[in-house]
Amino acid sequence: VHHQQAVEMSYIVRDRTKNTEVRRLAYDIAQTQANQRGMLLGWLDLWELPKVSADPPMTWMGMGDMASGKDGSLMPGMATNTEMKRLGTLDGKQAEVFYLQLMTDHHKGGIHMAEGCVEKCTVGVEKRLAQGMVASQQSELDLMADLLDQRGAKPRD
Repeated sequence: VHHQQAVEMSYIVRDRTKNTEVRRLAYDIAQTQANQRGMLLGWLDLWELPKVSADPPMTWMGMGDMASGKDGSLMPGMATNTEMKRLGTLDGKQAEVFYLQLMTDHHKGGIHMAEGCVEKCTVGVEKRLAQGMVASQQSELDLMADLLDQRGAKPRD
């Protein structure tokens, strides 16, 4: 769910701006997140585990008691349904800034979860993928901070 939202946000902004840097970043994020999502779903199939659970989101990290998903935000860093709709109404610089702010939050939540996997996962391939997610998303956070700064904006608090 988390990865799929990143893909969706990236395709929205790709269609709402002509800026080459933001479009390139959005494309890279969409492709990486879609690839990782496919790997994760493939592992669930391989291990004969369900793709959905009756447990609350984030139970695996000991966060199953966190507040239920407000307006569709089910996991750390996810945008709300309202924010997703708003992104789809913006164009140009406004779309770029809002996307970069949303994706910054999204990546921070993703890093939090990937670090949880690094700590808890015992399967080497899982741990390596999670470590790679942390490194690549941290690198993208740095790039997004620069892109926001170029636009006279900052990440949301």
